[in-house]
Amino acid sequence: MLVTAQYKGHSVTALRVGRRNARRFFAKSTSAIEFELDHLRIECGLPPEFWDGEAEIRDLRLCAWLESKHHPRRPPHTDVTLAMIPAGRNSYKLSPVLQRAAN
Repeated sequence: MLVTAQYKGHSVTALRVGRRNARRFFAKSTSAIEFELDHLRIECGLPPEFWDGEAEIRDLRLCAWLESKHHPRRPPHTDVTLAMIPAGRNSYKLSPVLQRAAN
């Protein structure tokens, strides 16, 4: 599934999953998911707002990792699209999505 690292200035504020992805890929009973980030494994809680149209993951560790990986390569004030790839039960890896060059 495609997700977006949302930036405000130079800081990542959330990983936007989107309402459609939340409904399609997560059981509503899911209270947390795990990310495999390089050599790190972190668990991020899914607050009630996740299911009420605010399908965003706000975790300081995740945001810091996203900033360290994607900040140097992005133009200012642009969000970064990532692939959220299943890596086990309620576990995911994040991978950059290559953008096609304009002809």
